[in-house]
Amino acid sequence: MLTIFGIKNCDTIKKTKKYFEQKSVDFEFHDYRADGLDKDWLDTVLNKLDWEQVLNKRGTTWRQLSDEQKAAVSRDNVAELLLQHPAMIKRPIIEVDGEYILGFSAKQLDERFSR
Repeated sequence: MLTIFGIKNCDTIKKTKKYFEQKSVDFEFHDYRADGLDKDWLDTVLNKLDWEQVLNKRGTTWRQLSDEQKAAVSRDNVAELLLQHPAMIKRPIIEVDGEYILGFSAKQLDERFSR
């Protein structure tokens, strides 16, 4: 089963869901805000993907952190920060067959799902 993780009102999430709907690929959607965020799942993601890529530094939530908070973020404490502020997780994270795909790229998804 394919699961898309993100926030429902995110434009990139909408684009990702539309992509899979047009390809007739069944998926589940997990909304961090509505469905919560599991620490074990997040730890797994951070072990499989580069934590610096998972951390979204472009969003409003990141910009609202103090310079001291931003400077203190490391591999050791990023999970706690993301659990407190799920909007800072880059979207989407797509989980399929024990693999994780970060972000939306139609080309990357075409390559993965044309197998």
